[in-house]
Formats: sequence, C-alpha cells, structure tokens
Amino acid sequence: MLARLGLEPGDEEFYAEQLSGILAHIDRLQELDTEAIPPTAQIVEVTNPLREDVPRPCLTQAEALANAPAAVDGFFRVPSIQEETYRSRRHEAG
Repeated sequence: MLARLGLEPGDEEFYAEQLSGILAHIDRLQELDTEAIPPTAQIVEVTNPLREDVPRPCLTQAEALANAPAAVDGFFRVPSIQEETYRSRRHEAG
C-alpha cells in the first residue's frame, strides 16, 4: 500500500488509469540513453538577482524595538515555544 487515500466509490479506476499513464511515461523515459547528459538540478541557469551588499547605517536599538509588540531590557520579547506547548497540552488534557 503506497498511501491511505480516502477515495470515493468509483475513483479507484480513474486514479489507476492516471497512475498507469504516469508509470508508462516513466518506462519510456527509462529507454533513453542519458550517458552523455550530465546530471542537472536546474533546467535553466539560476542567477542571483540580489543587489551588491553595500554597508549602510543600521537602526539603533531603540529604532529596531520601536514597533515590537513587546520588549524587555532592550530585547524583543517573544513567547516561549515550550510555554505554549505546555499550556496547550494542559488545556487539551483538562
């Protein structure tokens, strides 16, 4: 069994035909001689569209924290993942 899909009655034949078509296409591709073709990860050349990195003045700590929902002692305050997980598990159990 490849997957446990919830199919409606009659869908099995439809998907079996599609899967058979895909597998037949793969079989046809297996017949090709690819020895002279180097392995590739991309069909087209990938280029980096980013601009050159140019040093610029950065934000001050106060500017960086100005729109933060919460800050403590000059740092961003974010909820702890463990706290959230612990609370949600206690809520589910209770």
